[in-house]
Amino acid sequence: MTTPDLHVFVDGPAVARAFADHLVKMLNEKKTGPFFWALSGGSTPKLLFKLLAEEYRNKVDWERIHFFWGDERCVPHDDPESNYGEVMRLLFDHVPVVHSQVHAVNTSLDPEAAAAAYGDLMTQLMPTTPEGWPILDLNMLGMGGDGHTASIFPSNMEELLTDPRVCAVAVHPDSGQKRVTMTGPVLNASDEVVFLITGNSKTQRVAQIINEEHGATKFPVAHIKPTSGKLRWFLDEAAASEVGY
Repeated sequence: MTTPDLHVFVDGPAVARAFADHLVKMLNEKKTGPFFWALSGGSTPKLLFKLLAEEYRNKVDWERIHFFWGDERCVPHDDPESNYGEVMRLLFDHVPVVHSQVHAVNTSLDPEAAAAAYGDLMTQLMPTTPEGWPILDLNMLGMGGDGHTASIFPSNMEELLTDPRVCAVAVHPDSGQKRVTMTGPVLNASDEVVFLITGNSKTQRVAQIINEEHGATKFPVAHIKPTSGKLRWFLDEAAASEVGY
């Protein structure tokens, strides 16, 4: 079982800056070859993307990074709800990424076809485990108030945490919106998983999961523990206030 390495910072902007520094450190440690990074949506990633664009343009080796998304809503890329579109506006339009290495989910396809195509692309481009799971260098994840991560929700976790596919279609439990998500085995095949979690609304859930309280296993985040990689939680003081770190 992977034990999480907790990192606590004063607020959301400090969490974003710490992650940006961590990204630079990881790139420096892996001196050559491609670097496979999965992005996530959410308020703290928005802070991160703006920070990278404004202050880290010349600190990050953009040419080596292949960008993926842990999940994506099945909407056009120019839709305000598109995770890809958000990163394009906040980051990619402002730094010298290699656009052929920005791997967006093809949301013009039927959701099932889009999930299959994205899984095939990941398997083709990345190194894989002996079981055939693609290995991300860095998988950046968030957590919803219901304990979901990527688009693995409590309502679909029984299927998606053990799904034999690389990517699958998830349905949002409230809106019914379809999404393409990486499955549990792929998240846990990552060399490093980093959760970015901030705010008072996450305090109780963070404490339940980190402290392994009774009932914590009903939350998908509790099951993201890389098989052989590292697990880090980057928290602000509000989210971590009941953990007892």
